[in-house]
Amino acid sequence: MIATMIIETTLAIYSVWRYKLNNVTRLSVVMLLALATFQLSEYFVCTGAGSVTVPWSRVGFVAITLLPPLGLHLTHVLAGQRKRRLVYVSYATMLGFVAFFLLAPGIFTGHKCNGNYVIFQFSANVTGAYSVYYFGWLAAGIGLGCHWVNRLKAQGAKARRRLQSVRGIVAGYLVFLVPSGLSMTIRPDSRRAVPSVLCGFAVFLALIVALYILPRAAERRGSILTKGQKLA
Repeated sequence: MIATMIIETTLAIYSVWRYKLNNVTRLSVVMLLALATFQLSEYFVCTGAGSVTVPWSRVGFVAITLLPPLGLHLTHVLAGQRKRRLVYVSYATMLGFVAFFLLAPGIFTGHKCNGNYVIFQFSANVTGAYSVYYFGWLAAGIGLGCHWVNRLKAQGAKARRRLQSVRGIVAGYLVFLVPSGLSMTIRPDSRRAVPSVLCGFAVFLALIVALYILPRAAERRGSILTKGQKLA
């Protein structure tokens, strides 16, 4: 958990140092820090005293609740889509869950720390609603990303940077969803730890965002890009 947090935090710091703070950079850095925050919360849930487990559980779930709307927003920006009503809807649902995880009393009934993941225990109703929210917006991001990849292909060389960036974010989604799915198929007991398993593999998403997408979509500090080269 600590190693993953250090990687994601380092990538966030590097991104701020290396690139100007346009929309792509801001969204990417917030995503990286949200992933790192969840890893830190897992660490304190597993190693802290009982009095800190619920507060850190709240912090962790707030952090990962940010991720699907941020990813959807980033996909829109990378593809050059200015109509973002779906993004606004995703942020509205995000705020609802953030308020719920911060304020709802007795939401977490317990936790279990295993070698590679943490099981957060709460009611089945919460699990079902949150799964629809989380995987629904992830699916929307993947579906729209694939759609825009096909449109950008038709635009030829002038859209090469956008095409590469959108392909990168779609790949970023898949490199943590597919291994997570395989892991939970091989080890059914890990299905109770879906958030932890997903965020463990999401370090690959962090690497893709910082080392593949940002070099193609963000403006380096000290560089001069033409208007046509800027993605945001």
